[in-house]
Order: sequence, then structure tokens, then C-alpha cells
Amino acid sequence: MDTTGITERRAQEIRQLCAASLRALGADPRLELLGSRPYRGTTVLPFNAPHLYPPSPGAAFESFRGASDGMALRTLHSDTAAHLALLPENPSARLVFEVLEQFRCESLATLPGVLSNLRARHEAWSKEYLASGLAETSLGMLLYTILQVTRSRITAEPVVAESEDMIEATRANLSPVLGPLLPALRRNKLSQSNFASPALEIARLVADAVHALESRAPARNAPKAKESKAAEFSLLVDVEREAALIGRTCTGASGTLADAAGGYTVFTRAYDKESAARDLVREDLLRGYRERIAARVHTEAVNTALLAKRLQGLLCVPERSGHDSGAEEGLLDGSRLGQLIASPTESRLFKTERFEPVAAAAVTFLVDCSGSMKQHAEGLAAFLDVLVRALERIEVPCEVLGYTTGAWNGGRALKDWRRAGAPPNPGRLNELCHLVFKDAATSWRTGRPGLAAMLKSTLYREGVDGEAVRWALSRLGARGEDRRILVVVTDGSPSDGATANANDENYLQHDLAAVLRGAEAAGSTILGLGLGLDMSGYFRRSTILDAGRLGGSESVRDLLDLLQRSLRPGR
Repeated sequence: MDTTGITERRAQEIRQLCAASLRALGADPRLELLGSRPYRGTTVLPFNAPHLYPPSPGAAFESFRGASDGMALRTLHSDTAAHLALLPENPSARLVFEVLEQFRCESLATLPGVLSNLRARHEAWSKEYLASGLAETSLGMLLYTILQVTRSRITAEPVVAESEDMIEATRANLSPVLGPLLPALRRNKLSQSNFASPALEIARLVADAVHALESRAPARNAPKAKESKAAEFSLLVDVEREAALIGRTCTGASGTLADAAGGYTVFTRAYDKESAARDLVREDLLRGYRERIAARVHTEAVNTALLAKRLQGLLCVPERSGHDSGAEEGLLDGSRLGQLIASPTESRLFKTERFEPVAAAAVTFLVDCSGSMKQHAEGLAAFLDVLVRALERIEVPCEVLGYTTGAWNGGRALKDWRRAGAPPNPGRLNELCHLVFKDAATSWRTGRPGLAAMLKSTLYREGVDGEAVRWALSRLGARGEDRRILVVVTDGSPSDGATANANDENYLQHDLAAVLRGAEAAGSTILGLGLGLDMSGYFRRSTILDAGRLGGSESVRDLLDLLQRSLRPGR
């Protein structure tokens, strides 16, 4: 018996149930749980506390429900703008203040089932913390005790049973400073603004305690202490880092571009080139790369037929292809009236219209081939291989393009600029290299060597995203399909050292944001796939893919969910 499909179906059922709970409890129909991430519309929401981080795949159902219920209560009861305005700068204080606000929101739950789910998730997370060994250090125990004691006081629930004896000594040491503040947390839980005052004071006290613990380490052990701190915070800072990352992906404004009368410029296009990717790699290497991709696709075992069926529902439209005769209802079929005379009881005298799905879209995948993407090459190639094959099954034209630079740090363009006397604000200052991994006219079977070229590590240099998007859109614009969809796959902001140094660091970021705004205003459908990073600062329609699971069913499902949200009427 194949249990893989059953496990996947069960996981999908859990996600659907948690998403429904998220919308119902959060009183917001825009809330969605895609993959393991909460969204409001097309905007990804951060995980505001460590116990909201997605439970392990083998976790109990109540743990999944507890995490989604906690997310819903946070959206329902917390004013994000007011909370962010008070958020401390110190990382330790910031973490504690975030968690206390989450506990406040959870304490406002009234439904018995929700309360049970929240408790189950808290207990599961507490056991995960203890099992990780984080509580074996003074700093780890301090944080664990703070979280246990404050949640117990805010929600009026006991601390986790396994922790009762373990935290007693630390709790006793904290009582003189925390004792007067803890009652104020519960007393003010109905008012976010009133609650913030004792919460901030507790956050400050924790930050001071963390600093004191760090200061006790001998100076010669400072590097070791720093490494220890990173390890101790690993379960907690993952969440903090996620939230911070979301904020940092917003585009920066370029003073150079804002002041330039002619807008975005290019110093020279003399060295720009567009190449078929397979022509840049030796045949023997391509064969080896192709075998690696095939092995990865086989391991991930994505059901291509099922994927094609789902894509068909999104990208194809029904078109009349004739009639089916011999029906018992429908339109009267004149060609069968003679049968009525020969057999008065004959009822199959009608015909029905026959519809078949016909492709009504073209899809282009535009792949960022900057240096940081090199590590994702194999998984990304497998991911695109499966998608290209599925799209071909439903006859949707598909291209896979890439963009990089011909050199690091400006190359020949930079040398020409220096020879010209280094005039100010030269604009883009590098050699573009646009790659065609597979064009729309090439079949999947014939195009496989081109996709395999994605594994050639020397192709990955720097990224000029705005011009790449213009190029991909121009190719799409030449097609005649009703809907043309550009999917940009990237792991960060545009980056080219020579251009940033000669203009300003936001020059390429500013241009990408402007290109995307203009294209979407003109009616283009552009989707952003961020590998381990939220790209909603640039893309109005985006999702985050788990970079460690590229090529598998989860990444494919995340893309399908994004397509479904983005292609709804009126979007």
C-alpha cells in the first residue's frame, strides 16, 4: 500500500482545516494559510512568536490547530501599527515584548476548543525547547522561565508540568523584580495600550538580565560566548529573523534616479548578450547535469498528471468542439428524427455541445542567476523541469529564461567608464547576460539539456533585475495568448557592485520597483517566487518557497496557490 499519497492527503486536509479556522476565528475572509505561512490577501504575515512557527510534520493535529488559532487571535486582537510603534530595538527585549503581546491575544480566547488547541501547542513547543537543550544554559533557562511564568499569569493556566521543578530556582530569583509587574499583565489584558506598559518594563528587565549574563563571560571567551548565544536563541531568533527579513525586502529609493531627468540609464550596451544557455556548457557536462536533475525529479515524485490537471483548470478555458449525439436531453438533433418514426419510443434524439479545454495563457519563468542562487540550482532545475513538462501536457506555451552578468564588478563596461574619465552617475555599469534555458517553441524533451545548463556554477554572477523583467516581458508581449504570465524566481534584491558604487546602492532596486509597477499598471500578470525570502516589497503577487524543498510537492503547491489567488477575476 502506498502510504506517501495518504500522508500527503492528510497533510493537505490539515492545512485546509487550519486555513478555514484561521479565517473564521480571525473574522477575515482574506486570511489564508499557504504552505506553512499565513497570508492576508497577497501579503505574507510574520510569525509573531516562536510557538507559532510551523510545527514539525509529525506533530499532533491539535498542535497545528493551536498555531493557526494563535495567528488568528493575533490578527483579531492586536493593532499592528500601535504594536510596531512600541517595539524595542534590543533583540532580547523585542522578542519578549512580541511574545507577551501574543500571550495577551491568546488569553482573550473563549471557545473551549480554541483554548485546548492553544494549550496543546504551548505544551508541544515547551517540550521541543527542552529537548533541544537550550534550557541547559543560564541564558536559555532565563528565557524559558520568563515565557512560562508570564504565560501562566496572563492566561491563568499552570506552567507546563515538566517545567514546574526545573524553573523553580530561576523563578524565585526573578520574583523580586517581576513580582509587581506580573499582576498588571493580567489586569490590563483587555487593553493593548495599557498592557504595553508592564510588558515593556518586563522586556527591559529581561534585556538587562541577558546583558548581565553575557558580561560575566571572560574577555578571552568572547567569541565562544557569541557562538553560544546564537545557538541558544536558535529556536527563538528564527522567528525574529523571519520578521526582520520581511521588512528588509522593501525597495529602497535611489537619490540618483529621483534626480535624473532621463530616468534609468545604461553606460554602455556594447557587451550585453543574449545566449542559449546550453551553448555555454560542454555536452558531457550537460549529460551529467541532466542525470542529476532526473534523479532529483524521481526522488521528489511529483504527480505530473495531477499537476497538469490543476494547471489546466487555471490556465485553460473551455471551447466548443462540436456536439455529442444520442443524448436524452439537450438540443433536438434533426439528423435523428427518422429514428422517431421507426421507433416511436426512442428517446435519444438530442445532442449536447461538447467543450474541450484550450490553452489561453503563456507562461515565462525568469530565473535570477546571481551568485547567491547557485546553491539552489539543482532543486530549482527539478522544480522547473516538472512544471515545464506539466504545462506541455496542456499545451500552454512556456519559456524558461535567466539573467546574470558577463563579469563580476563591472567587467569591460567598468573599464570603459574609467577610460572615459569616470563621469558621475553613469547608470548601469556591467555586462548583461540574458540566458534562454528553454524557449516557447522548444518541447520539454528537446529542451532538457538547456534546463540542465542551470547547474553550471560559473553562470551565476550578479543580477540586474529590472532590465531582465523588461526583456522577459518583451518576449511575452510578442505572443498572442489572452493571458501572459511572468513568474520571477529570486532570492533577494538586485545587486551589482559596480553600478551601486558609481551611482548609489538603491539604483537597481529603485528601477526594479518602477518596472514592476509600470508593467502591472499596464495589465501584465507578474508573480514573485522568493526562495526563503518574502519578496512582497517588490511584487504585488508573491509567495515564499522553502529553498530546502524545491522540486517537491510543497513548492509546486505553493506556486499553484499563488496562481489561484492571482488569476481570480478582478485580481
